[in-house]
Amino acid sequence: MQVSLQALKAFESAARLGSFKLAAEELSLTPTAISHHVGNLESRLNVNLFHRLGRRISLTGTGERLAKATSDGFRKIDCALEEVMKAGSAVRVTTTSSLAAMVLIPSQHEFEQANSEISLEISTGESVDSQSYVIPIRLGDVSVAEESDVIRSESFNVFCAYGMQPPSWSNEPITLFTTEWKNRSLPAPPLAAWLEENGLDGSGITLKKFDQELFGIQQAMAENGLVFCSTTLTKRLVKSNLLQQLETRSVRSDLCYYVPNKVSFETRSAARFLNWIEDVLNQ
Repeated sequence: MQVSLQALKAFESAARLGSFKLAAEELSLTPTAISHHVGNLESRLNVNLFHRLGRRISLTGTGERLAKATSDGFRKIDCALEEVMKAGSAVRVTTTSSLAAMVLIPSQHEFEQANSEISLEISTGESVDSQSYVIPIRLGDVSVAEESDVIRSESFNVFCAYGMQPPSWSNEPITLFTTEWKNRSLPAPPLAAWLEENGLDGSGITLKKFDQELFGIQQAMAENGLVFCSTTLTKRLVKSNLLQQLETRSVRSDLCYYVPNKVSFETRSAARFLNWIEDVLNQ
């Protein structure tokens, strides 16, 4: 059976406040309009919901049952609306520690300046977050991720601290920082492909591996060392003259940054963030 939502709201307010007059004030209607809505509801349901004694009203037994149900229902609707409104004005993102530290957090102020009505919350974690209002930006195998979910395909090169003299690859032993992922299902950094692309055999290279790219990058800057890592993560550091890319050719990898089921994030804030981060990663 279909009944008027406005009639249910008028009934719920009158039942909760115990007065048609107070319900009218709450809903910005007249007492006559409240009485009319309630009367129509009673007629539609073929029951009496209130005892009427002059201007005084009290709930019947049936009215008490409906009042509890409508109060609970409108309370749930109000909570859902509040949750949706919060989701519309905030963007919550979870991603890898390296992308958060090297890209998202340094860029957060730029996003919030350009989108002053949106707050951006960033957390880290290696597993995909299933909460409907959290955007997970993940590092994964490009052959497994849906093409529409990919926001950046990864490439790799060797970087060193700014001002450091590039090494002579054939005449000296070299320590190269790189990454061995905690998640062993991920494609390894494409060092062999990079060596081949740049005509190097790698015989004089000793690898020192970390489980996150962030650590290798930090170690290279601290020790005036070399790091084989993502060009995505180093972009801001190169621009700030904290790192420099060697005069070697970058290579594409089988890795990408992606957002699982990206099209499911429908709020305007989420869409604006996703467009922005895709631009940042691909500049």
